[in-house]
Amino acid sequence: MAAPIISISDAAMARIRQLMEKRGKPAAGVKVGIRTRGCSGLSYTIEYADEISKFDEVVEKEDVRVLIDPKAVMFLIGTEMDYVEEKLKSGFIFRNPNEKGRCGCGESFHV
Repeated sequence: MAAPIISISDAAMARIRQLMEKRGKPAAGVKVGIRTRGCSGLSYTIEYADEISKFDEVVEKEDVRVLIDPKAVMFLIGTEMDYVEEKLKSGFIFRNPNEKGRCGCGESFHV
């Protein structure tokens, strides 16, 4: 069996569970994608997914399901999805071995 496209940390799993419970309606999971944005060119997107699209890659760990947008797969191979809480900010972070650089504010990257 091939390794999943991304790995999901325990902290990210816990946060996804919380978000799914708070949503108030069923979801197929959360969907991770990439869009053109920011000073370095690309940024990560995360949104609720109401259904699994035909070409989505599905990564499941325990009861958590993360869908990968097919246009983002080549950018995300080997990435770890994590969740951090710090004094001034909290959110999902991606440790992506494919990144060649990030902008100064950390909001975008390039490969």
